[in-house]
Amino acid sequence: MTEPPFLAAIRTSYDTVAADFAKRYEGVLETLPLPRAMLGAFAELVLASGRGPVADVGCGPGHVTAHLDALGVPVFGIDLSPGMVEVAREAYPGLRFSVGTMTALDLEDGVLGGILAFFSTYHIPPEHLPVVFAEFHRTLAPGGHLLLGIYIGDEHLRPERGYGHPVSYESYLLPVERVVDLLAEAGLVVTARLLEEPGERAKRPHGCLLAHKPQ
Repeated sequence: MTEPPFLAAIRTSYDTVAADFAKRYEGVLETLPLPRAMLGAFAELVLASGRGPVADVGCGPGHVTAHLDALGVPVFGIDLSPGMVEVAREAYPGLRFSVGTMTALDLEDGVLGGILAFFSTYHIPPEHLPVVFAEFHRTLAPGGHLLLGIYIGDEHLRPERGYGHPVSYESYLLPVERVVDLLAEAGLVVTARLLEEPGERAKRPHGCLLAHKPQ
């Protein structure tokens, strides 16, 4: 199957920015109490369910993967960018990271107790999000949980540079209710929302959606 061009653009761009991206976001969770609290709640739910490991999909340099590991969650990271995976493996040699795409996860059905997609889906064109969310539903065990970090808006952005480098990815900001509807169409039920206004770290409205796959 021919790969959609947007995946190549994302991969190439994040291979280019991987080292600088990792430096910029090193220790960022220490400055984000509300998303950190959502990660903690997600971790508790996953551990209580006992349904399997968590896949950190779009894990980047692995700092959030490592945070979940520190909370006692069995977790591994997946990223489209080999450059990002290399950075993550070097930073966290005790954790497992692999190259893969959220549009076609190399995982069996129902094997995950949780999926984390922490601000990693906004480069996916909206017409392809149903495929991504269907993959999340397919790989989650019944009763499994999803934590989705999103930027909120109604814009299609085409940045020419990112993290000090030329980039070719595009970004898609969607209204919260549209994301909730897309998750529902994939069979995932949103149970909690954290919405934040722009601040020092994020210049746009953003938030976290906690969802689950019904048993």
